[in-house]
Amino acid sequence: MDDHRGTPPAYLAEGRRVGVRPFRYEDADEFTARARESRGLHRPWLFPPDTADAYAGYARALIEAPDRAGYLVCARESGAVAGFVNINNIVRGSFLSGALGYGAFAHAAGRGLMSEALELVLSHAFGPLGLHRLEANIQPGNAASLALVRRAGFRKEGFSPAMLFIDGAWRDHERWAITAEMLPPPPGSTAARR
Repeated sequence: MDDHRGTPPAYLAEGRRVGVRPFRYEDADEFTARARESRGLHRPWLFPPDTADAYAGYARALIEAPDRAGYLVCARESGAVAGFVNINNIVRGSFLSGALGYGAFAHAAGRGLMSEALELVLSHAFGPLGLHRLEANIQPGNAASLALVRRAGFRKEGFSPAMLFIDGAWRDHERWAITAEMLPPPPGSTAARR
């Protein structure tokens, strides 16, 4: 599957090794195959859709719902899907916030691709999307996810017992957040030179 065929859609943002782009219905076969290959990595933390029917509903919500935005993380060298970053529960008005969800696929895990992708999504969220705050709720035992948000500059804001029903039980979560002001300025900007 690393041999991605055809011309991939345009990226919303590109880094050195990854590009991020919106979900498409046409991504179902690759996404669900990657999800099935990654069960050992994802469980018990994450359950991305691994069938065509499940993907259709998942993608529809990310593509059509005004309170969600979904991005596929693609390796620039091949165009292959390496993971995903979603912004859920987007609230406008005075709040301007969203809840972050994400996952790397097994073939791309541990290579730093998600760190690069999260940086691109944060810039997009705090730029064109016009958000001010993003929150990530993470189970305390999910070391890889906690390390990702720490690297991205999120701050730990609290602990929520029995917050989400996942894998048959109510799970505790740590609350991590980042605001637009916490992002470092882009390299070369006047703010970066001060």
